Amino acid sequence: MAAGWDASAAAWIAHIGSEGDFGRVHILDAPMLARVRGRGFRTGLDVGCGEGRFCRMLAAEGIAMTGVDPVAALVKQAQALHPEGRYIAAPAETMVVDAGGFDLVVSYLSLIDMPDLDAGVARMVAALRPGGTLLIANLNSFNTAGMPASWRTSPTGERYFAIDHYLQERDVPAVWNGIDVVNHHRPMMRYMQAFLGHGLQLVHFDEPAPGGGPAEKADRYRRVPYFHIMEWQRPA
Repeated sequence: MAAGWDASAAAWIAHIGSEGDFGRVHILDAPMLARVRGRGFRTGLDVGCGEGRFCRMLAAEGIAMTGVDPVAALVKQAQALHPEGRYIAAPAETMVVDAGGFDLVVSYLSLIDMPDLDAGVARMVAALRPGGTLLIANLNSFNTAGMPASWRTSPTGERYFAIDHYLQERDVPAVWNGIDVVNHHRPMMRYMQAFLGHGLQLVHFDEPAPGGGPAEKADRYRRVPYFHIMEWQRPA
């Protein structure tokens, strides 16, 4: 059984630090920030903010940030590194924030951690003002369908990425660098239906490729649809 996020908080802080990991630094940060810059967002909510790294990046863009995360140790670290921000220890599914109080709501690789996707999405949508933006970075469902033994070697020695039971929602273990947690695999239609069910409009979709980093590692992320970015808008 996975140790869980509470037991893995210290390892996560050490792993991510202020610099981030390969996926954030070389794949997601740039296109995520590009969807924010010059848009006039004044208030932002980062759901599943962890140690607050992306909150700090958005605050540097002039957005007054609130971060929410269920892990108290991560919230404490986020508040210590960003005293002017507001941080709340709570699961996305039960968080209490101002209804319609945010121009921008972000989920940066946190949907896969939510046991109850529909409850989490409902709270995020409720936090958006009319006309507001919901910005998502998520593990691609083709990726999580391969967990935990994704990369395999064929009898001829070729490396390949294996997926199976794509349509079956399930918990999958995620263990790396002292972090031992559970992710949730869901087919892409589950995410799309959750957002469409609230009347949101999809205005942007991307599967970004690596923009740097060690060539061998970047090649792995080009071979497999690892991440996607979605931007949804709540109708005014």
